[in-house]
Amino acid sequence: MSKHGRVLVAMSGGIDSTVTAMMMHDMGYEVVGITMKTWDYANSGGSSKETGCCSLDSINDAREVAVKVGFHHFIIDIRDEFGDYVIDNFVDEYLAGRTPNPCVLCNTHIKWSALLKRADALDCEFIATGHYAQLNELNGRHYVSKAVDAHKDQSYVLWGLSQECMARSRFPLGPYTKPEVRQMAADWGYEALSKKAESYEICFVPDNDYRGFLKRRVDGLEARVDGGQFVNTAGDVIGTHKGYPFYTIGQRKGLGVAFGEPMYVTEIRPDTNTVVLGRQEELVRNGMMVGKVNRMKYDQIPDGTEAVTMIRYNDQGTLSQLSNMGENIHVDFYANVKGVAPGQSAVFYEGDDVLGGGIIHGSFLDEGRQN
Repeated sequence: MSKHGRVLVAMSGGIDSTVTAMMMHDMGYEVVGITMKTWDYANSGGSSKETGCCSLDSINDAREVAVKVGFHHFIIDIRDEFGDYVIDNFVDEYLAGRTPNPCVLCNTHIKWSALLKRADALDCEFIATGHYAQLNELNGRHYVSKAVDAHKDQSYVLWGLSQECMARSRFPLGPYTKPEVRQMAADWGYEALSKKAESYEICFVPDNDYRGFLKRRVDGLEARVDGGQFVNTAGDVIGTHKGYPFYTIGQRKGLGVAFGEPMYVTEIRPDTNTVVLGRQEELVRNGMMVGKVNRMKYDQIPDGTEAVTMIRYNDQGTLSQLSNMGENIHVDFYANVKGVAPGQSAVFYEGDDVLGGGIIHGSFLDEGRQN
């Protein structure tokens, strides 16, 4: 009989999920391992490279750990769920002129949903993953906090977790640094795994060529959008481009046209297939609107709340003031920020704690209060 009950551990075959399984086992939980097949890259038309949770090697690595330690291991195929939700959203967002973050959707809507469903079926009270984040509770509400290792912290991608998900989740790596986790893997006899390089690509775009992925995924896209106009912020036509879905806010390289000075994508207008370019200072914004908000630490975010807001993964964050506008959050930054991209996640922090987060709908520059 286990000391703490049964826990379902999401195992990708990588170092973090392997150490998570070992830690939960050593803590006295009855571990059940589960590996999710999310994507079959061989069918995507790209290179033959497979990464992370998707490769056969990684699935076998996860199974070997389970066999060695002596706990059950299951493989589940969630490619249909993943494709219908994450990949379709990824494509739709680029076609709408926005820049999506599929890892946020995958973590909060697909993987946790799949894990909870299987946890219930397997009579597992808890779910454990290898995320670098910490979970806390205040006045009956659960919330995510930053990991001890600031370089590995993944709290940004977990802003969408529901109260139920957090109540049943465990993140044992949160209090440790990556070097400490590597050492634990080596101590448990996984020497090769402890030295394994990490993958940072989107799992279904392992060559990092999202433009090529869109072209393969959407029939006729390239011909349909080719020949759009580059305009400057004054509206003057200054060149032609390959199609608005192939550009992102803040992009400087790969524009395909030489302008004699560095130019950046400042706006994307899908309705007219227009990409607006400007100088770096024209990327500056001091406010934005955030929708699809998930309030985490508190059930409400009162008007005037001050928070550090992150607008992309690994962003240092900017002090800001939050106000409610219906279901949305209006963000006023106390310092100018650059490259606010609609479609990306905005996450609000109170110290190390996640107040909540949402999807950036748009940004603005109030010149009357330039910082």
